[in-house]
Amino acid sequence: MHTAIRAAVFGLSAGALAQQIGTLTKETHPPLSLTHCTASGCTKEQHSVVLDANWRWVHSTSGSNNCYSGQTWDTTLCPDGATCAKNCAVDGADYSGTYGVTSDGDTLSVTLKTGSNVGSRLYMLGVKGQNYELFDLLNQEFTFDVDVSTLPCGVNGALYFSEMPRDGGLSATNKAGAPYGTGYCDSQCPKDIKFINGKANSDGWVPSSGDKNSGAGPMGACCNEMDIWEANKISTAVTPHPCTKNGLAVCTDDTTCGAAGICDRAGCDFNAYRLGNTSFYGPGKTVDTSSKFTVVTQFITDDGTAAGNLKEIRRLYVQNGKVIGQPKSDITGISGDSITEDFCKAQKSVFGDTNTFDTHGGLKTMGAAFKRGMTLVLSIWDDYTAEMEWLDGVAYPTTADTSKPGVARGTCATGNGAPATVESNSGSATVKYGNIKVGPFGTTYKSS
Repeated sequence: MHTAIRAAVFGLSAGALAQQIGTLTKETHPPLSLTHCTASGCTKEQHSVVLDANWRWVHSTSGSNNCYSGQTWDTTLCPDGATCAKNCAVDGADYSGTYGVTSDGDTLSVTLKTGSNVGSRLYMLGVKGQNYELFDLLNQEFTFDVDVSTLPCGVNGALYFSEMPRDGGLSATNKAGAPYGTGYCDSQCPKDIKFINGKANSDGWVPSSGDKNSGAGPMGACCNEMDIWEANKISTAVTPHPCTKNGLAVCTDDTTCGAAGICDRAGCDFNAYRLGNTSFYGPGKTVDTSSKFTVVTQFITDDGTAAGNLKEIRRLYVQNGKVIGQPKSDITGISGDSITEDFCKAQKSVFGDTNTFDTHGGLKTMGAAFKRGMTLVLSIWDDYTAEMEWLDGVAYPTTADTSKPGVARGTCATGNGAPATVESNSGSATVKYGNIKVGPFGTTYKSS
């Protein structure tokens, strides 16, 4: 379950997704390499990443007046959604100083709290930096190194794919586009996105009851999402989230935005701890999260080609030269060590969850999204909605009977992931993503 990430207040304004281009801060995209592998070797390309526009300073096109501050829209600049898009400009970003984002070209470091800013979300751009890099991972594996050693309960270092528009939704009402991080969507149909499809989400905006910097509008931004990696040092999950519509789809009510709406918000997750193996992942465990390791995710098709239908998602780890397979489920009635349709059906049945994964098209729909092209997202965030207990909590829901299968997600006590606590005690928590590779099975990693 990947919940919407909130924007944070910093400098002169709260983050907002604006449509025009501001010129008060220079935009320089941090470099991040992408390596393509074949059986004969690997070739590195120099790409870059761009900060989501939801975190950026947004101001009037004629000056520096904020379009949105705290939880409030400026009613003069933004009397309605269409006018707001014309009046507001999204500016460049100070990646390291304001957002705690640094890169050496191969590894991206992302810190939870820098000054008053909390969290960030970034997208990989193509080599020319004008559009998002699109990935089709069918009959391929996707590999990266990660360091989650400083991520405590309640923090999520998430690397995933989203079926965002390649150009960021560039249009007559969105001049900024991908170079300024516009066009975000995911399977949670987030309603805290302040501009969607070139229109402000301001009409009927409701301030958040828990987050002083956020709120929700009447529109949500929905699309297929493949959560390769949602993790801290306690727990991790890999989760496909299919949707019934292609690309960015706007939802406008509780039904289409909700659990039975356009997207499968729950997904079909593989969390080893939730599946009964409590000794596999964590500090000092089989995959030792006190140091860096490599994550390999393979997307297997029914005919062994990129043209086939996605039938299985398999996970491997490599640490200290040792290849470590995902453990098999230890829950009675659920078998397997990878995500398949049979695994998902069994998991939903045993855990007593509604199988929205199946009704939204399952793995076949997820694979079709990759064929159209998915954007790589790299982020860090804390959770004002559920305090990340769906990922790492001793019980989720918190009132559920912990003796029942699927309830325990990790070792984090209830309340440990409260954002106020996390931001106060662990603001310097940093996730590092690097050595990103794509290629045929077995070409992107080595064992000793």
